Amino acid sequence: MENKKLHILVVDDDDRIRDLLKDYLSDNNYIVSTAENAEEAKIKLEIFKFDIMILDVMMPGQSGYELTNEIKSKIETPIILLTAKGEVESRIKGLELGADDYIGKPFEPKELLLRINNIIKNSRKINLNKKYNVGRAKIDLNKMTIFLNEVEKKINNSEKKVLIEMLLNPGKTYSRKKIGEIAGINQQRSIDVMITRLRQKLEQNPKNPKYLQTIRGSGYVLWIE
Repeated sequence: MENKKLHILVVDDDDRIRDLLKDYLSDNNYIVSTAENAEEAKIKLEIFKFDIMILDVMMPGQSGYELTNEIKSKIETPIILLTAKGEVESRIKGLELGADDYIGKPFEPKELLLRINNIIKNSRKINLNKKYNVGRAKIDLNKMTIFLNEVEKKINNSEKKVLIEMLLNPGKTYSRKKIGEIAGINQQRSIDVMITRLRQKLEQNPKNPKYLQTIRGSGYVLWIE
């Protein structure tokens, strides 16, 4: 899986495990920060935005369970709990508090890597039941509509495919060729027409777009505030 330098926070009071995971995950192309307890983790959460967190359950001070509960009440960052082998009730408790997965100690780093990759992959899937805002425009992918300035406009299947991809990767530039592949369109002129139509549905001023912009010589990008 190509992970584009995603940022992971490892929280464990065991120096050996922290160092092992930092080295192993860094070797697999992740950026890794570490913390030895919940208080240090919360300080780093104020500074950085993490793509996934790995929390030990049994830590001095605030436990992994308590930290999971606190984090999940504020942000949706995926969490993997490190638990003792065989403690089924503890694992169930973690999942009930919002943890996304768990792995029992001792564990193989490769298994943890696979679990991380699976969570990241699943988190990249769009939620069709969720409404997405681009500026003042409200996108409903399930109903295939965009609501802007008290007017509801329909989008077609090609436009929906492009929006899904761009909403998953705001700030990423897509070439005309790539957009054509996503939308199932071959002719470059048709691709430009589709982008123009999307701007008319998304933008307050389609002729001077703020969100769905052209990157000269490269393609198109969607910005989300």
